[in-house]
Amino acid sequence: MLQANLARVRARIVEACLQCGRDPASVQLIAVSKTQDAAAVRSAHANGQRHFGENYLQEALQKQAALQDCEIEWHFIGPIQSNKTRDIAAQFDWVHSVDRAKVAERLQQQRPAGLPRLRVLLQVNLEAEPGKSGVAPAELEALAAVVEHCDRLELRGLMAIPAPTPDVARQRQCFRALAAAAARLRTAGHAGCLELSMGMSADMEAAIAEGATMVRIGTDIFGARVRPKS
Repeated sequence: MLQANLARVRARIVEACLQCGRDPASVQLIAVSKTQDAAAVRSAHANGQRHFGENYLQEALQKQAALQDCEIEWHFIGPIQSNKTRDIAAQFDWVHSVDRAKVAERLQQQRPAGLPRLRVLLQVNLEAEPGKSGVAPAELEALAAVVEHCDRLELRGLMAIPAPTPDVARQRQCFRALAAAAARLRTAGHAGCLELSMGMSADMEAAIAEGATMVRIGTDIFGARVRPKS
């Protein structure tokens, strides 16, 4: 089942790219493996998947320990609590959810010196949704400047999780706003701000049409999730 699911998701990415004249190789599939066990991740890896996204730190650390023999790029995509930054800084290749200066500074301080720079995306709360993580668009450039001054971090782009809607025009409007924000940052001197992590199972086509370079897909690959017990 997993092999077939991965094939379907990859086919959707190819078709969405062809529909808007993009090279399918320009879109990276991030398999969101939160709540899935190490065996499921290993199976996806055996079917050619190399990038995995995790939301829950302790669960991710257990999987990483069990999968040390697999060549995997680990993406932390969940909200970041300050007391979790040490392990995130040490164990992940990418962080998609930096949304405040304090988190950036702690990741900088705690990234081990022997590792490559931690690739960072800034999470943007596009519509000022209460209770949702993300920096306000008006504060984005100031946060980008903080990250650029961190020599153990590398600013690579932006991430957003728009409010769910079946309205494709609305989906595209939100994703277009994130792409425009990234373009403004590049104009302001943040030339490496090229990645757009946006789009999930229900809206990946709209995201790709508006320039997504990473899509985060979980259920359509692994099936229904079971939230871990607290």
